[in-house]
Amino acid sequence: MLLWREGWVLTRMLSTHLDEQGIVLTVQVRTRSQSSRPPRIKSRGLDPQLKVGPDEVAVPHQRVAAYAIVRSRRGVLGTQCSDRTAIPGLWQLPGGGLEVGETPSEGVVREIMEETGQRVRINRLIDVQSDHWVGRAPTGVLEDFQALRIIYTAVCDDPTHPQVLDIGGTTMSASWVSLRHWRSLQWTSGARSLLDRHLTSV
Repeated sequence: MLLWREGWVLTRMLSTHLDEQGIVLTVQVRTRSQSSRPPRIKSRGLDPQLKVGPDEVAVPHQRVAAYAIVRSRRGVLGTQCSDRTAIPGLWQLPGGGLEVGETPSEGVVREIMEETGQRVRINRLIDVQSDHWVGRAPTGVLEDFQALRIIYTAVCDDPTHPQVLDIGGTTMSASWVSLRHWRSLQWTSGARSLLDRHLTSV
């Protein structure tokens, strides 16, 4: 949206890293034309069914996470959400929250190992997503929450049988899914959208 306001349209993500100021993106752009469409801003805001006390103030919280579309000769790598999430049973891309001092690419490689036991090679950055809402954390705290998701493509040169190493976390199981049949699984809407757009280009 910032680029749009300055007369540019983002055409390709090149790289990303974190510094003291936040997320730094390097992107390829082109001049905005009359046929260009503005980017869509996704914000859920306040749930009308959420009960909030008269003196309750939402605590700002930001979570930065990295995920990847991972391909190998065995298919595409998927992880199934556990009961510790709000979407148990659904499938999503492997990845998760960054630890202090981690780069996004380091974080996604670590998360993929923890969730699936697979060693991967990062290919390229394909998307950075922001989602914003006000709601309650699992602890009951009212949060003004922003989720930042950094999405890569990656390749696994030596795929093995996926095994969840981080027992008791947000991942219940993991699997290589045939490229012919990946749509037969119940994916999160975000994962399905990313796979539809980028799976063939990994």
